[in-house]
Amino acid sequence: MILLPNCRPGIHTVEKIGGTSISNPAAILENVLVGRRKGSALYNRIFVLSAYNGMTDRLLEHKKTGKPGVYALFARARSRAAWVEAVAETHREMTRINAEIFGSSPERRVADDFVSDRIEGVRGCLLDLQRVCSYGHFKLEEHLNAVREILAAQGEAHSTHNTVLLLRTLGVEAMFVDMTGWRDETEMSLDARIGAALSAIDLGKQLPIVTGYSRCPGGLVRLYGRGYTEATFARIAVLTRAKEAIIHKEFHLSTADPKIVGIERVRAVGRTNYDVADQLANLELEAIHWAAAKELRHSNIPLRIKNTFDPGCDGTVITRDYVTDTPRAEIVVGFRGVYALEFFDQDMAGVIGYDAEILQTLKAHAVRVITKTSNANTITHYLAAAPEAIAPVVKALEENFLTANIASRKVSIVSAIGSALNRQSLTAIAVQALAECLHRGPGSAPAHAQRGYNVYWTNPLRDRGAARKVWAAGVVLIASSVALVMSPQEALALSAWSGCLQPIPSDKGGVCHDPTSPAHERGHAGAQLRAQHPAVVSATGVAVRSPLR
Repeated sequence: MILLPNCRPGIHTVEKIGGTSISNPAAILENVLVGRRKGSALYNRIFVLSAYNGMTDRLLEHKKTGKPGVYALFARARSRAAWVEAVAETHREMTRINAEIFGSSPERRVADDFVSDRIEGVRGCLLDLQRVCSYGHFKLEEHLNAVREILAAQGEAHSTHNTVLLLRTLGVEAMFVDMTGWRDETEMSLDARIGAALSAIDLGKQLPIVTGYSRCPGGLVRLYGRGYTEATFARIAVLTRAKEAIIHKEFHLSTADPKIVGIERVRAVGRTNYDVADQLANLELEAIHWAAAKELRHSNIPLRIKNTFDPGCDGTVITRDYVTDTPRAEIVVGFRGVYALEFFDQDMAGVIGYDAEILQTLKAHAVRVITKTSNANTITHYLAAAPEAIAPVVKALEENFLTANIASRKVSIVSAIGSALNRQSLTAIAVQALAECLHRGPGSAPAHAQRGYNVYWTNPLRDRGAARKVWAAGVVLIASSVALVMSPQEALALSAWSGCLQPIPSDKGGVCHDPTSPAHERGHAGAQLRAQHPAVVSATGVAVRSPLR
């Protein structure tokens, strides 16, 4: 715990502002940082900032497409000109943002000088490193983790410094808290760096604006990937004993993607628990990083997710013990680009721990398992991996298991998640509802039955106008004891076409609309859903994933 002057535990909040939100300074100042607050109402808050939208993609590589940024070009070490130009382009983009924010005010010169110092410093560092490694006695690969860390840090330093300049022009006593370790030879743990940065700040009179990147042993990016800002945010909340942690995003944590099911059917969740948050993180939803959720859950700190552009909505509160009063699905999510790796071997029957070597192979190839199904002689792992990673995995397994038949195919997952899914006969109701929906549309026939799972293969859905053809591969829908496999067109079309989803207000009685909420690559999370049909989940082409207790 960090003892802050003039601050008692449980009085302040720790708040994180996402990249898309911080890229709209006017909205952030009006809806989050200042607004109608005056005097003491401005303080007793700690803000942790992400980089401006797209900036980390420029510095590292594009999060979704993999387009190389400065780091990726430097790591290839093929052309100095390529990465040097990428540095210059990033510098130009940073100064363009400065001009857009500050115009011709004196703060623009300060902002530009800050960026030039950082970017020129990084460029010089990389040139020196490349020159030293050219002699052969030093290996570039041994330094790439450090290169990745120092590059990532510059995005958060830029947005944080600019935000402090803006706040000071409004008379706010904002403090630039730089935890990037820039030109700092001191090595210290994450906790120690947080303590050193915040211990001299009076939260009652000062507003700390903290870089989302913090230098620490092992490297924050290496430890947490692109969720490193949330790791910093959560650790600060825990160490300072915040009364609440808040994440400001550009969308609501809502029932489903409004561009798929329609905005009129979507509501903010209102309330849910960390169990649900874990399920969302497993499907790579942009709610909160699993490590950050774990920190907050262990310290019993509530997490509130708010839409920056809908300040009148209280958002969604995630707590440790919340469970809905009546069983229902709260959130419908999707995850495309998954690979189903089916491993069939009759020799596995009766062998305990047969799949241990399979898991070791997956770990060795850095392939993440989302979920798996199994019976007496078949194990299917659903993998989150790049296409080029699958073939080496299959080859390695075939070399180690000569009697096994191994097959892989690209699929997508659609899942309905809730804090209470303990309805009796859930599987039977879900299958019956799905059959009724399919009866109104395409037919289906069972392919085969596995022990503990009923598996159905459905025919591709013909274009029905209202169908949303979002994904191009198969879709796997997993319930507590049933797995349903269908085409993604069919699953998503059923969701939009059947009209079974009916939203309800949150438990708090509030309704938050978000007509501007964007559709996301990996799916979208959502609030409480109730169906006119008693089996909403399978009736809309999704199946239930029951939380484990």
